[in-house]
Amino acid sequence: MRPARDPRGPGARFECITGLLCLSLALAAASPAAGAARTEPVRVDHHVHVHSPTILAFLPDYCESVRRFGKCDPAFTAPLAPEDLLAQLDRAGIRRALVMSTGYLAESSMISPARPDGAALLRAANDWTVALARRYPKRLSAFIAVDPTTPTALPEIARWRGNPAVTGLKLHLTSAGVDLRRDADVTALAATFRAAAEAKLAVMIHLRTRAGDYGARDVQRFLTEVLPAAGSTPVQIAHAGGWGGIDKATLAALGAFADAIEAEPKRFRNVWFDLAGVWTKDTAPGDRDALVALIRRIGPAHFLPASDWPFTGDLADYYGRIYPLLPLTQAEWKRIRSNVAPYARP
Repeated sequence: MRPARDPRGPGARFECITGLLCLSLALAAASPAAGAARTEPVRVDHHVHVHSPTILAFLPDYCESVRRFGKCDPAFTAPLAPEDLLAQLDRAGIRRALVMSTGYLAESSMISPARPDGAALLRAANDWTVALARRYPKRLSAFIAVDPTTPTALPEIARWRGNPAVTGLKLHLTSAGVDLRRDADVTALAATFRAAAEAKLAVMIHLRTRAGDYGARDVQRFLTEVLPAAGSTPVQIAHAGGWGGIDKATLAALGAFADAIEAEPKRFRNVWFDLAGVWTKDTAPGDRDALVALIRRIGPAHFLPASDWPFTGDLADYYGRIYPLLPLTQAEWKRIRSNVAPYARP
């Protein structure tokens, strides 16, 4: 999903109804905060994807199977190559990116019937993603992926233990069908966190589940029964606790994190939230303000620049036009855009 062109850009029409409105818009665009949000360099994009050839070949079957949940986004199925990502990073002036394996798709519970070769596809996708990090060690870091509810999860983590080319582990609870209100799922997720910690892998988790009323209660159980299994292992919460966009569920989840962090800040020294695809040009101002309030409660030091590329489209446009729409101060923008998680450093 590529963001729409900026109506104030070259060749676009932009009409001011009154002189006062024109002046206010010009002042807003020239404000120090807006400038910092555009010019402070993003050194690392903490959340991008490139499908392996095996996953690209698998996607038509996957998209047909999950049609009951909705159509696959064209950006999701586009046959993009690592060189496309590198070109995007170069154009946006970004040095490095964390590449998340999409191998977990092959074992997703959304597929019906399950693929008998799902585990093999997952392993091949992880192999390919790790090979990217070996090929471009100064530009890309690799996160392998597993489905925490499957019997292949722990052996796959063990397979990569001690491999210097692997930075972390990607978990996607929506894809896996994890229910944080189901005891067996919580137990499996905690075991996966424990295995990642033993393997010294950072954990990146898409925490939002399929529950229609996902929110604070799910985060509270995660904090009580899953996060402790990580020990001092870094944990990155994708999409600020949601699944992209800002809605009631995302704000409730992030609010629960804010409550916990305010109560026990030292417990969360190794927890970060990525801001991948959380707001767009169409996000309501009230929702943006609510997100900003939570960022301030938690602290900008805990938030990481991220895109969820290729879903957010052109990276230069995303970081130069979409990111500045969030009404943070100049100092807050400078901190967030320059943040680099310790596991993202070469």
